[in-house]
Amino acid sequence: MIGFLIKKTFFDLWDNMFRVALINIGFIASLAIPVLLPSVLESVPAAAIAVIVIGVLWCFVYLSAAALCVKSISDYGSFGFRDFFQNLKLAWPSGIVLGLIVLLMLFLVNVGIPFYLAMDSMVGLLLAAVIFWTLVVGILSFQFFFAVRARLDTKLSKVIKKCFIFFFDNPGLCFFSLLHNIVILVISALLAFLFPGPAGILLYMDEAMRLRLLKYDWLEENPEADRRKIPWDALLIEEREKTGTRSFKNFIFPWKD
Repeated sequence: MIGFLIKKTFFDLWDNMFRVALINIGFIASLAIPVLLPSVLESVPAAAIAVIVIGVLWCFVYLSAAALCVKSISDYGSFGFRDFFQNLKLAWPSGIVLGLIVLLMLFLVNVGIPFYLAMDSMVGLLLAAVIFWTLVVGILSFQFFFAVRARLDTKLSKVIKKCFIFFFDNPGLCFFSLLHNIVILVISALLAFLFPGPAGILLYMDEAMRLRLLKYDWLEENPEADRRKIPWDALLIEEREKTGTRSFKNFIFPWKD
């Protein structure tokens, strides 16, 4: 399943390179708000902090709309500017919620853990360790937040719950996805985050969720089956037919094949 997931994601990214780049350009412009604007307001610390918080929340609102857009790519479709603004109206609450969660995580990393470590005691070390591993589980779980919102539920309390359920049921996929996304960020940095960039990560996460849901459909139809032995070759037949295969020539000169 992992091999096909990477293949399908790459094919979809390549076929929608222009749209992916446009989403990334919009995110880079949005990121300028919390990164660059506070320096102009450094003489007013409260205003600078407010701009950072508002800017971070806007970035996640932007990503929430982008996640719904790339979902159409994952489903072998497409999207336009009108779709983005419609998705923005639908998904902005999820962006606010995830943005607040990330801000809380950053606060715990920068304030909570150092505070308990400064206690210089076993209790402080234990509390710092609890926070650290809670953050690890949170990162692994919430990386699928937008994908869960797009495919499983729109009620945000249930989205949060299902993120944790998905992690504990699929820890291997979650660990692999985190490593995959780190590699994608490194590659994106070499390309000024224009490609694959944040949109590429969102697409991969949606593709992973979409394909993994095939497992649950199969288990629902076969409740007595062994959960450790999922017949992925059979489940992915239709997906492989839709995705197809391509030669290197087809990637570079698709009109010549």
